[in-house]
Amino acid sequence: MQFTTKLLESLRADIERAAYRVSDVRALLGASADDARLRGVFEPAVIVLAEREETQLALMIRALLLGETLSEAELDLAFPELRCAGLCELGLLAAKAEGFRLQFSLNPIELPDVDDATGGTSDWWILSDLDDQLRFGPARSDHVMGVGGATRSLLAQLPLGDVPDLPSQALDLGTGCGIVALYLSRAGVNKVVASDISERALELAAANAVLNRINGAVSFVRGDLFAPVTGQTFDLIASNPPFVITPRNTDENVERYEYRDGGLVGDELARRVVSEAPGFLADEGTLVCLANWESHWGQQGLHRVASWIEEAQQAHGALASWVIERDRLEPIRYAETWIRDGGTRPDHAEFSEMMRAWLGDFAERRVTSIGLGSIRIQKLRAVQQNAGSGHTSAPILRSEYAPEPFAQRQLGATIDRVFRNAIACSQMSDAEILDCFWIQAGSITETREHKPGVDAPFSIQLHTDRPLARVVQADPLLAAAVGACDGDLTLHQIAGALAQILELEAEACAEALVTGVRELVWLGMLETPQR
Repeated sequence: MQFTTKLLESLRADIERAAYRVSDVRALLGASADDARLRGVFEPAVIVLAEREETQLALMIRALLLGETLSEAELDLAFPELRCAGLCELGLLAAKAEGFRLQFSLNPIELPDVDDATGGTSDWWILSDLDDQLRFGPARSDHVMGVGGATRSLLAQLPLGDVPDLPSQALDLGTGCGIVALYLSRAGVNKVVASDISERALELAAANAVLNRINGAVSFVRGDLFAPVTGQTFDLIASNPPFVITPRNTDENVERYEYRDGGLVGDELARRVVSEAPGFLADEGTLVCLANWESHWGQQGLHRVASWIEEAQQAHGALASWVIERDRLEPIRYAETWIRDGGTRPDHAEFSEMMRAWLGDFAERRVTSIGLGSIRIQKLRAVQQNAGSGHTSAPILRSEYAPEPFAQRQLGATIDRVFRNAIACSQMSDAEILDCFWIQAGSITETREHKPGVDAPFSIQLHTDRPLARVVQADPLLAAAVGACDGDLTLHQIAGALAQILELEAEACAEALVTGVRELVWLGMLETPQR
């Protein structure tokens, strides 16, 4: 790889001139052919381009997105500044007997603008190792991925945009192709550090910084987990680490990929990230990471993650955490997913060996399922230690299985607001909750079902779609209280009025509403008063 700034700037000039963007590629190919291309079916796009004028963009699509072998003359037309010689010097193409063929993927990417309430997007270009459909075989062990679904999920959950305080210093732990660090920098974070154990990943990440005009704004450091940033603290740590659970003690032919395999047994890599990250957070700093975790026979995976967080609190002080398990896979399905991800298919000889190794590893540790999700941790300001115990109070911890869809717009800011509200609510006494003027979140709605001719509903449901799609079955007391939460009355006043109207005992009414409010705040349906 010869990723010199001069060559990369010439490449950027060519792709900008050609309008090599997601929207322009789609406009040229048409939606159906482009959708097929994204699924790895290239022939519809080949047919479309054969009927189109041989423009600079059309030639780029053939070379970069369809992986066709092009002649030197065709590449000189597609890249008039860099030209074929420059592409080869850069390492993007290599000479073959019949012409020149792609050696790295260079994909146009659209990502939501940080303040994306109106649906705005920004264009990016990302260099990575060849995508699966262009590789024609298993990936190399030091493969560097581009922007996939997991990365997009992490970006969407970061506390950016309409948040009270934009992070000033951020760490992208396990940066890979660098997109998270670059996104943070473009979002306005003053200091961004991107770390990775892979030198190859850091080279590609630095190249992507130049391609996207962010060179010099991100510091790239090499090392294992937090070793490169010893002594530093951050307002935000974002991480999509190599958390895939991979067999370790086996003689079977199991390829291990740096981008997904952290080199530790089971979910130990995820445990280390969770337990060590708070030591690198500033007060009220936040960790947002993706992870996989195991459920062992007799122990739920979410309880396992809770033990990691308790370990972190013992070492680093008071924490608030929100663990969301988005999916749960049986060992067979999990193994098949990641064997296929590496490019090995069931008709390959190695597939059976790898499946045997994965399932044997899970059986040895009595793994019953694997959870996939995200972990959010905020380091709270110093709290009073329990007298003589040397330990802080119990962590604020919410862990749940929530496969419901995430909101599509301003997700990161919404999750951050709900999390901060929930932390504030968790730190209130029951009396303080009753004394507050609660307000409904803007996304909450209510549905009631009635039998014909009957005034009283037999079902009342509260709904929200932010940050997750949620439905709560409410009794008349809770539904009426939520309806009255417009900031004009305290919860104590609302409870007193409803106790009289519904002929309930006032103390029991207040107690029930406090419990309901605590839950609805976590669900994003009620908000704490402005602080």
